[in-house]
Amino acid sequence: MTDVAETTSRDVDKVVIRFAGDSGDGMQLTGDRFTSASALFGNDLSTLPEFPAEIRAPQGTLAGVSAFQVQISSEEISTPGDAPTVLVAMNPAALKSDLGRLAQGGTVIVNEDAFEERNLAKAGYIDNPLEDDSLDGYTLIKIPMSKLTREVCADLDVKTRDAERSKNFFALGLVSWMYTRPTEPTLDWIEQKFKGKDKVIAANTAAFKAGHAYGETAELGSHVVSIPPAKLDPGTYTNINGNTALSWGLVAASQQSGLPIFLGSYPITPASDILHELAKHKNFGVRTFQAEDEIAAVSSAIGASYGGHLAITTTSGPGIALKGEAIGLAVSLELPLVIVDIQRGGPSTGLPTKTEASDLLMAMYGRHGESQMPVISAYSPSQCFDAAIEASRIALKYMTPVLLLSDGYLANSSEPWKLPDVSTLPTIDVEFATKPNTTDEDGNPVFHPFARDENLVRPWAIPGADGLMHRVGGLEKDDGSGNVSYDPANHARMTELRKERIDIIANDIPLTEVRGDVDADVLVLGWGSTFGAISGAMRRLRKDGQKVAHAHLTHIHPFPRDLGEVLNRYETVVVPELNMGQLVKLIRAEFLIDAKPINKVMGQPFTAGELERELLAYIEAGKAS
Repeated sequence: MTDVAETTSRDVDKVVIRFAGDSGDGMQLTGDRFTSASALFGNDLSTLPEFPAEIRAPQGTLAGVSAFQVQISSEEISTPGDAPTVLVAMNPAALKSDLGRLAQGGTVIVNEDAFEERNLAKAGYIDNPLEDDSLDGYTLIKIPMSKLTREVCADLDVKTRDAERSKNFFALGLVSWMYTRPTEPTLDWIEQKFKGKDKVIAANTAAFKAGHAYGETAELGSHVVSIPPAKLDPGTYTNINGNTALSWGLVAASQQSGLPIFLGSYPITPASDILHELAKHKNFGVRTFQAEDEIAAVSSAIGASYGGHLAITTTSGPGIALKGEAIGLAVSLELPLVIVDIQRGGPSTGLPTKTEASDLLMAMYGRHGESQMPVISAYSPSQCFDAAIEASRIALKYMTPVLLLSDGYLANSSEPWKLPDVSTLPTIDVEFATKPNTTDEDGNPVFHPFARDENLVRPWAIPGADGLMHRVGGLEKDDGSGNVSYDPANHARMTELRKERIDIIANDIPLTEVRGDVDADVLVLGWGSTFGAISGAMRRLRKDGQKVAHAHLTHIHPFPRDLGEVLNRYETVVVPELNMGQLVKLIRAEFLIDAKPINKVMGQPFTAGELERELLAYIEAGKAS
């Protein structure tokens, strides 16, 4: 095996690689392992895993293509790249599905063994693209990966079918050689992942080493590339995706508040990984409950909150719709609850494995009656950690359910994350009621569950506490005593109090941060996962001498109290969204500003190049006027 240190290579700043194959070809694992090796090497990186919509789409078809795109760089990056420069295609369907994404003149690495008549027909090819002139504009590297993998496994007492399953490790070995990735992390991972399965370890190791050696023996030396480590701040880093970061943020909030976590959840793509991750952390007092449906999941969490837990429920858009009535109950009860919505394409079942950010208006208004609640939005995989802490802080401090928005792109993509100093995490103070807070007509001490403090927050009393007997429910309650009330004036007052309590939160969140050129005419206002593409587009525009500013919202309800003032400083406000213009509607309604939308609803995140072109048009239009 060629040692990385001895490999002669040319240095580049960045590279974008896309692994694509059938959903059974292990492309997610291959991409993840390449990413992990790159993270250990010290590169900055950003990933985009993409999954078929069906659990098991027909093998060899376009619908069954699974892909993993990663950009690795020696510089700071914020997206998985506009267009891959290398496409690893394990079958004809992967080539046909993903070739259009490849940069012109890019490199195509194919498993030529898969390009036989039956697979070509499944992918819709009439002629074999490896034999006609359709790939003339690319550098084509044809490798019989299946055959070579079977050959290196022939003496390992591994079944032929099982040996061929290791061909993804052959591809990983080859690409690791071409891009001078260290081999030890992958070989160690194989040993740990498949411990006790000696034949699997032997086959995967042999395939990886064979792929790694193939590059040199096939005289592919001209393709060897080195991406130097990035200059990152000193500290301990880990490669993390959004769902894992969000889960860890919830655990951190539990520790900072001193409350145990209860998660009531029903599995749904792409939120299920939060349930899986939190279930691993029972040592931190985490309790997880996989309910029979979405309604039971949120109802169990409401019950846990009533009992004094940091209560969480996780889902995606369809689940939010099902939870709607119970969320309204939590609003009425004024109990802390964090509702996590990992958004996906809709409506209905829609695009379960594709990203979209089209639940914003549902988060704001998708409940019966006047039932306002705070809305928090995460904007990068690692920032999901901070967003989870902030959602928990607001929920516990203001006795309210909080809706935390992420999306499929953030959930599954990953980036290096510098582990925070635990001492810098915000303290979340929680006080439970311990004694009656008023007296009855006879002067006897009683507890009123809706007596409020200066922030209009009611006390949190644990059921069974001596002298704190009280009743809560979905029927409108009397201001103070909590008794059922049908009085019109009381209902109006309670509705206004619930709204004012949420409005007060604006005084407890940061002011709007504006990045870029303070004297720009164009402000880009973003929310959610558009952050990475906006940041990438901004860097390109400013490098070319264009002036542009960027503000990104984490707190969407209530808005930062200075947002209207900030927006009015700019001639043009542009709002990129992965929907048909939902934040634009809110901005226009709240601040009477003619915000301009940039919309995308293709199940894909924005690329920096897309936004660069759109924003440049607005900048040039402003100059012309």
